[in-house]
Formats: sequence, C-alpha cells, structure tokens
Amino acid sequence: MNIDGKHYRTIWLKEDDSSIVQIIDQRHLPHKFIIENLKSVDDVARAIKDMHVRGAGLIGATAGFGMYIAALNAPKDEIFMPQLAADGELLKATRPTAVNLAWAVDRQLEAIAAVNGGMDAKITKALETAQAIADEDADFCRQIGQHGLSIIEKISKAKNGDVVNILTHCNAGWLAFVDYGSATAPMYAAHDKGIKIHIWVDETRPRNQGARLTAWELGQHGVPHTVIADNVGGHLMQHGLVDLVLTGTDRTTYTGDVGNKIGTYLKALAAHDNGVPFYTALPSSTFDWIMHDGVKEVPIEQRGGEEVKYIQGFHDGEIKEVLLTPEDSPAANYAFDVTPSRLVTGLITERGICDASEEGVLGLYPEKKN
Repeated sequence: MNIDGKHYRTIWLKEDDSSIVQIIDQRHLPHKFIIENLKSVDDVARAIKDMHVRGAGLIGATAGFGMYIAALNAPKDEIFMPQLAADGELLKATRPTAVNLAWAVDRQLEAIAAVNGGMDAKITKALETAQAIADEDADFCRQIGQHGLSIIEKISKAKNGDVVNILTHCNAGWLAFVDYGSATAPMYAAHDKGIKIHIWVDETRPRNQGARLTAWELGQHGVPHTVIADNVGGHLMQHGLVDLVLTGTDRTTYTGDVGNKIGTYLKALAAHDNGVPFYTALPSSTFDWIMHDGVKEVPIEQRGGEEVKYIQGFHDGEIKEVLLTPEDSPAANYAFDVTPSRLVTGLITERGICDASEEGVLGLYPEKKN
C-alpha cells in the first residue's frame, strides 16, 4: 500500500534498531498517521487488545513479532522457554475470536523449541519465523486478490462493462493484514486492471472501521467508494444497487461458518433474500481446523460498553470522543457474529475459490483431512 507515494506494510522492524517493531497506530486514522514503537511483550499485548492493530492477519503477524520480542527479552537460561510460553499465553488472551493470534504464537513456540543451538540461534529463529509469518500473509493476500478478481470480472462482463457495485463490512483491507488485504485485494486487482468498480463501505459501528479505515485506504488507492450507515445495505440490495458482498473474517470453521465483525450476519441474510452473491476472503491461517459448528463454538469477544456509548471524531484539529447515550444507560458490545455456511456463496483463499462447506474447504486443503 502506498501512502503519499511511499510504500508501507502495516508492521515492520525499525530500520536502525532490529529490537524495535514498528506499527501504524490505527486508532488515529484517518485523521493522523502515527507510527508506534513496540519494545516489550506488554507493548505488543496492549497494541493488540486496545486495537492499535486489528484484523485477523495483522493480529497474527503482530503476535509473531511479539514472540520475537519475547525471545529477545527472556532470561537466557533454563527458564527461557517457560517464559516464552507464559508470554505466548499473555498474547493469546488479548483477542479471543481471531484464530490467527493463537496460530502465530504456537507456530513461534514450535519453531523456537526445535532449535538445537544456543540462545542466539533461538532468537534468530524467532525473527525468521516472525518475518515468514508476515511475508506469507502479504503473499497469500496477493493471491486472494487474483482469485477474487475472476468473480468481479465475470460480473463486469455480465453488465457489459458497467460499474460493479461491491458492498463490504468492517475493514478487511491492507490495514487488517500485512499488505493487500483479504476482501480488498480483489477490489484493488480489479481497479488496477481497469474494471469499473464502486465500493459501498459500511461504517461498522461501534468502532467505525469501515468509515475510518476502509474508506481511507480505498481513497489512498483511488478506488471509487461511498460510506453508508450500517443499516443501509438491505435497502441497496432490494433496489439492485449491490452486485456482490465481499467481506473478510476473523475465524472461519473448516465447515464454512464465517466469524466476522458484528453485523456481517445481517448483511448475509439480506444478500440471501435478494439473490446477491456473498463471498468471504481469507488466508488459510484464518481457518479453524477443529471447530465444526461456528455458531455454537466460535468465542465471541465482548468489549467495553464505552465503545458503544461514545463516538470518536476529528474536531478543531484534535481527535475527540463524544457521549451519544444517556450517561447512565448500560451498553452491550458484542464484537463479532457468525454467518452460517448456508448463507455464504463461497470462500476465496490463496489456493482458489471453494464452496463454504467441509467438502469444499478440505478439497482445497486435503492435508487437513483427519
């Protein structure tokens, strides 16, 4: 992704100090572009929990670099691995719904434990693994873009080259991964190929990741888009103004149930009722290969009610919060919901497109069959 002509990933090592991991603090976007230094495991845990970084792929990559920082700072004696395990549990506890988090931590622990050399060799392996997780995430999203492009091309051809209207929810873009994004990757690929597209961007209350983040990055890339209130999507679909719904996911079961930002299920219902194809884009690191029934089994994070009661905006040169509700009204804040596989047209992965079913998913990933 290019910001003012300069390419950025969402996470990287500081150029002159490889002990420091740098991120874009997304809490301040789109109004301020702030780079934050992460120097400790506590810094990483706070960045994930308080959503300085967010999105399935980026949470995983951040956890991977967090374990590298843990290896740098752990005692270089017999408690090295126990300390890493404890740091890993701290990181896992920050965001329970995103499966990439535990996946990255466990991958690091396994890779580091397999090193027979001394502490320096283990730290080197931790760095190599963190970089591999980030590089794979970016490459997988690039491939998702190429596979998803075929869907948009088909719709464009059916419309004789007229604008393809795509609705997306939350932010499954470059900012949610290391680069390209999952749901946005096909959009960028189509736009770059000259296909006429327009994106309906759900604001995505209560943290407004669509209005703040998706709209910002689409604008940076020059993709035509319009921000809409979360409840507008059904109306647009009823009137033929949506050709495709394309979302990301924080955890998808191998049976095709899609866990994503709260409100996704309602969009899937509206799409189903109006005959609009509903696709979810994800790298394989976001699959849960154990859970069978997503509605019953996926853990749903509940965040603080203040995120619902207050809204953040830019006023007089400063980012400020404003109270929306009566001060003493309680608020519930369910952060995710699960869309059953029966409502999902297909899944777009780095290996191709498949049905949202056990047969479809395992057809692309036969090595995961029991």
